[in-house]
Amino acid sequence: MAKKKKSAGSNVAAENRKARYNYEILDSLEAGLVLTGTEVKSLREGRASIAESYASEEGGELWLINSNLPEYLQANRFNHVPKRRRKILVHRTQLNRLASAVQKDGMTLVPLRIYFNDRGVAKLQLALAKGKNAPDKRQTMKERDWNRQKQRILKEA
Repeated sequence: MAKKKKSAGSNVAAENRKARYNYEILDSLEAGLVLTGTEVKSLREGRASIAESYASEEGGELWLINSNLPEYLQANRFNHVPKRRRKILVHRTQLNRLASAVQKDGMTLVPLRIYFNDRGVAKLQLALAKGKNAPDKRQTMKERDWNRQKQRILKEA
């Protein structure tokens, strides 16, 4: 029998919903994460938080900083540290491109979501983003409200 594919939304472990509001997303890429066994189990429970996290290039490697993967309760004494730095796996050319954009253009590396791909491997969707100022955020809210009103009007008609 063939395996059924899961829908893309069902395997999301953590999502940074405020990223699209606070930042203008210019480019995104999929990257791997170096995780321990208890971190993967904690991710599968879906209690992780990447809302205030960011990525940084240090020593020729890319790191996910300030992400919170709570302890896996059944792991007992073999648990992980919830807020430790986690290594992000990217190709050298991608790392150089991202690091130069952050250095030269003042961009930020923002994690958008952590999810499990079709093979069950934890992946990180990382975005190269530029911070929005207050007028840009207000414009985003106006567009979102207008789109909601449009959908209501179309639904009624």
